[in-house]
Amino acid sequence: MHTVGEIRPETEAAAREVFEGVGPTAQLVVKEVAKSMRFDREEYSERVDADVVETARDVLFAAELAVHVGTREEYEEWADDFDGEVHETGSEQVPNVAWHVAPFADEAVAATFADEEDAAVDTLRRQALGRIYRERL
Repeated sequence: MHTVGEIRPETEAAAREVFEGVGPTAQLVVKEVAKSMRFDREEYSERVDADVVETARDVLFAAELAVHVGTREEYEEWADDFDGEVHETGSEQVPNVAWHVAPFADEAVAATFADEEDAAVDTLRRQALGRIYRERL
């Protein structure tokens, strides 16, 4: 078993602090991407709104969530000791699982996978953002 990512908020306030902290970076990323696409001021004003920056902030936050990756057995051993609710997607017949825990919410999300660990981790992070964090942030 191993873990990828660094964000492990123990409290809702800690999650909110990290989320708000990536806001300036999201604005900078959007601005630089628009510049590389050669948007002039008018096109930038027309196409880049708060929703675009919010999407970038969501991605930056979710991209660094700590995700545990292990075998089905390692996951089940962890799940047996977890008292919260786990939202699992995928098939029980697949040998590997990626999962993220939000202790302050007593929730976790998990996704099974066979071979594509990176894809599973990316998918799981989007699920964690949608299921656990979005309404709280």
